[in-house]
Amino acid sequence: MPLPTPRIRPVPGTEPVETAGLGLVHRPRRNRKSDWARRLVRETTLSVDDLIWPIFVMNGTATRAPIPSMPGVERLTVDEAVRAAEMAAGLKIPALALFPYVDPALRDPLGSEALNENNLVCRALRAIKAEVPNIGLITDVALDPFTSHGHDGLLEDGRILNDETVDILVRQAVVQAQAGADVIAPSDMMDGRIGAIRAGLDAAGFQDVQIMSYAAKYASAFYGPFRDAIGTAKTLSGDKRTYQMDPGNGAEAIREAALDVEEGADMLMVKPGLPYLDIVWRLKEAFGLPTFAYQVSGEYAMIEGAIRNGWVDGERIVPESLLAFKRAGADGILTYFAPRVARALAEQA
Repeated sequence: MPLPTPRIRPVPGTEPVETAGLGLVHRPRRNRKSDWARRLVRETTLSVDDLIWPIFVMNGTATRAPIPSMPGVERLTVDEAVRAAEMAAGLKIPALALFPYVDPALRDPLGSEALNENNLVCRALRAIKAEVPNIGLITDVALDPFTSHGHDGLLEDGRILNDETVDILVRQAVVQAQAGADVIAPSDMMDGRIGAIRAGLDAAGFQDVQIMSYAAKYASAFYGPFRDAIGTAKTLSGDKRTYQMDPGNGAEAIREAALDVEEGADMLMVKPGLPYLDIVWRLKEAFGLPTFAYQVSGEYAMIEGAIRNGWVDGERIVPESLLAFKRAGADGILTYFAPRVARALAEQA
């Protein structure tokens, strides 16, 4: 016969209190009872050090042009971009990511303007570095802002040429590094471009310039407002599904990232952000490399639109959306909300 289970008499006064018929020993709410307690046990926090601010630059002087599909976001002339960089530095935002709105007259099928040492991106880099030398500058390596067809690579008979595009991307990266880029961020999704760019930068004497690879960039519907911002929404012929990733694939992101790590990427990025938090988690867990997420234009537009319509509380929803990236393992976030969040964090300090 099995031995009877011994009955242990509780010390008087320590018996579990029954509430609503339940014997409650564990009460997680104790750790939520006050602000100081919640702050003390908080697992994930957001700081200004987590923020990268993407900005759009355009030709001209002393001008800011609103982007209708991204309320509150503007294209900036180079002098205004310098002012924005000064503001960002004052808010202690670590880095800016620059994206150009290229004059349509300068776009051609080969994206030739990308190799111009005095193009819009290079002028903005030099101007910002001259006035705000200690802020990080991240530049996009891809041809879509510079091509007349709106694709990230060379287009021939409806097909994107991979290796020929990579040759141009290497030259584009070197031109940007010469102008002062601290981090080269290839977003083109061509095969082999990280290794080729690393070799090209090293050969040109830019061994210290970092590469933040768009390791998992999906063929997403969330990019619409961004294409308005850089002026490719109406010029893009076809779609980008032959080189950007299928939204249904997760394991493929691990393989893409593994190739980029092997080729010399210093940092990895997932784009878009909130719809792909699982990918952020998987890349961080698999590689342990600094991993970033891009809260893209469509995400921004939806959140900002809801804020402006009074449907959600902007002061709460924006940091909550960014905390999701941190909780998923991201080391930082590219977000158009960066200045707003930086100000709010400074007020809380």
